[in-house]
Amino acid sequence: MRYTLISITLFIMLVQLAHSQSPLTYQLPPKEILDLADIRPQPAVRIDSRNQTMLLLERYAFKTLDELAQDEVRLAGLRINPQTNGASRAAVYYGIKVVNIADGSEFTINGLPKGSRIGEVSFSPDDTKFAFTVTTSDGISLWMADLSISMWRQLTKPVLNGVTGFSYTWCPDSRNLLALCIPHRRQNLRAEKILPTGPSIQETTGSKAPARTYQDLLRSPADEERFDFYAKAEVMKVSTDGNAEYFLPPAIYSSLNYSPDGEWLMATTIEKPYSYTVPLYRFPTLYTLHDKNGTKKMVFYEKPLVEELPTGFDATQTGRRSIDWRNDQPATLVWAEAQDGGDPAVEAAIRDKVFMLAAPFTGQPVELASLSKRYAGITWGNDQMAIISDYWWKTRRQTQYLINPANPKAEKKVLFDLSTEDVYADPGNFLTTRNQFNQRVLWASKNGKTLWLHGEGCSPEGNRPFLDTYEIKSGKTKRIWQADGLSTYENIVRVLDPEKLHLITTIESKNQNPNFWLKTGKKNQAITQFANPYEAFAAVSKQRISYKRADGVDLTATLYLPAGYDKQRDGRLPALMWAYPQEFKNADQAGQVKESPHRFVHLYYGSPIYWAARGYAIIDDADFPIIGEGTTEPNDNFVEQLVANAAAAIKAVEEMGVVDPKRVAVGGHSYGAFMTANLMAHCDLFAAGIARSGAYNRTLTPFGFQAEERTFWQAQGVYLKMSPFVHADKINEPLLLIHGDADNNPGTFTLQSERLFGAIKGLGGTARLVLLPHESHGYAARENILHMLWETDQWLEKYVKNKK
Repeated sequence: MRYTLISITLFIMLVQLAHSQSPLTYQLPPKEILDLADIRPQPAVRIDSRNQTMLLLERYAFKTLDELAQDEVRLAGLRINPQTNGASRAAVYYGIKVVNIADGSEFTINGLPKGSRIGEVSFSPDDTKFAFTVTTSDGISLWMADLSISMWRQLTKPVLNGVTGFSYTWCPDSRNLLALCIPHRRQNLRAEKILPTGPSIQETTGSKAPARTYQDLLRSPADEERFDFYAKAEVMKVSTDGNAEYFLPPAIYSSLNYSPDGEWLMATTIEKPYSYTVPLYRFPTLYTLHDKNGTKKMVFYEKPLVEELPTGFDATQTGRRSIDWRNDQPATLVWAEAQDGGDPAVEAAIRDKVFMLAAPFTGQPVELASLSKRYAGITWGNDQMAIISDYWWKTRRQTQYLINPANPKAEKKVLFDLSTEDVYADPGNFLTTRNQFNQRVLWASKNGKTLWLHGEGCSPEGNRPFLDTYEIKSGKTKRIWQADGLSTYENIVRVLDPEKLHLITTIESKNQNPNFWLKTGKKNQAITQFANPYEAFAAVSKQRISYKRADGVDLTATLYLPAGYDKQRDGRLPALMWAYPQEFKNADQAGQVKESPHRFVHLYYGSPIYWAARGYAIIDDADFPIIGEGTTEPNDNFVEQLVANAAAAIKAVEEMGVVDPKRVAVGGHSYGAFMTANLMAHCDLFAAGIARSGAYNRTLTPFGFQAEERTFWQAQGVYLKMSPFVHADKINEPLLLIHGDADNNPGTFTLQSERLFGAIKGLGGTARLVLLPHESHGYAARENILHMLWETDQWLEKYVKNKK
């Protein structure tokens, strides 16, 4: 009898286990969604700096699961394909069409190897050629196309090394390129399993070294050996006729930058000791100067390992940083140095100083500017004019100054001093043009008295991009062009001649795909004629809605209603709300409109808009500001503001009479998923939730996350209150958790979804966990994406549309 009871109990347990872990093959979403998801996206566009040639780069909507399932090595924050010796998840193209902008003539690059994946497309400095890489199962090869004769050719065998993010750079003469190649004497990595010679050990030294929750880090000496194997490259100089010569020895190159005059080359290399707590960009770095022939002349700077940074987003490393060439001079290096030890907690009138040093780099550096905030870059003009910026994250304050590089002691002139959150006051960016060195510099009028600004033109009515003149002496601006904005959104892509209003723009509307136009004054000439690929979706209505939060903060969202919807006939609809929280320090600025209501409706794998075709109202891109004014931090009242934002959006569409407030789901990706789980725990506004690739236990990201710069030990109450995992017992509505099982985003470990699901299951809640094989933080494989859409549809149909 005892054995019978045991057998029965064991049988029941096995049945329950089989039920809870039932295998499921890949599913397809309903036809209405599948037909839209499978549409091939329009080509990506590249335009040369002289605005003569346009490249149309063919894309696919998805990768295949087979592509994602290829071997992958994860080291120092990188993901490497060991077969190709390149990045394992790089964005690629599958074809190139070349278009002459002036006359519309075109030709297609063909004859590439079967299965080619194209990447790293770039024009030569003189824009007469462009280069690109071709990746096949054999590796990465370098190719070049000569625009003057419509000819293209392969320059190297598949020997390029693309591990660190780039595999070649153009030389200033436009006749040669520097290619990072697998060292020709590289020994094979040991095939046998590398047994440890001892434990992996890390030790603290008493110094504070807070670090974010980085993924794919080095963990052992064996990892260091593999990192060296894959990342080291030798530099070959390759001519556009295919000849190659040895140029620089094997090293881990992170950049190769020529001086504007082409006489000097700065090679940046990653050095030891490596770290097991931070990724490669914080490893020691050597800045070495070579002449144009590759002969080493000097070590300009040795940046040490950066493990010990103070807390706060305004913290930075000590020593030289942001080392770069001065665009308006033949060979002058510029860099910044912190004056406060890199610690924002230290009171200091001067936070950063900027220095410069001209070739041959043996003299004393010249102080160019002292800044009260962190250095944020320079736009060079000439020896008498440059614009330098500084920024302080804590206050969201950015200041732009006019300086005289020839007289650094002269007082800086403040051009703009604004909050980066105040998009209505954004003056735009100064227009730049190419100088004699083919470098970008300020575009000034012939008399040198006027500059130009171009910007997005945000306003309560929506964005209307503009072009302004800027009078240097008075600081006055004058608008000389602005997009109509009444029924279309027109964006400035390039300015060919600001005085003649000669522009390249894109024009789009809700049902009009963005197309490129050549404009001279009021005369328009079409460059592209991309059709609307979503004609079947065109009858779905789209409108921007405005409403207020209970505390008076202005909010907006985009509302989509099914094709042919009639409120009197069809009544109130089930709805899906999709959002992503954003932090602000000013309530008025949080409520500013940041988008045009006339943008074309682009569908992508993660879009919630598909469900308008399934009979749902979609409340997309709903404003979810999290505000903390003065000394209050935004996250001090995170949960309360989340709920207030959600309640305001639901109230708005309920009062419109189009949504059933009892049949609303909420969803989001990453921080939007975090938002979703919190709403499920802290309110009863939603019938169900959909959370994709989120982080739910903030004790696992103890040194900050998103815009939270305090540590867990500085704000324990905030961290715990914001963690849905801690409040899993309050999640009493169905929650669908979807996550890539190879997530590489800091903080959003796949474990986060697994643990939240385990908590909900253990507490008796309703949840479903879907782990997508081989996917990282963003999803790519067709099989996984279509199944994700199927899961979402099933969840909405069961728990929202047909809610009992």
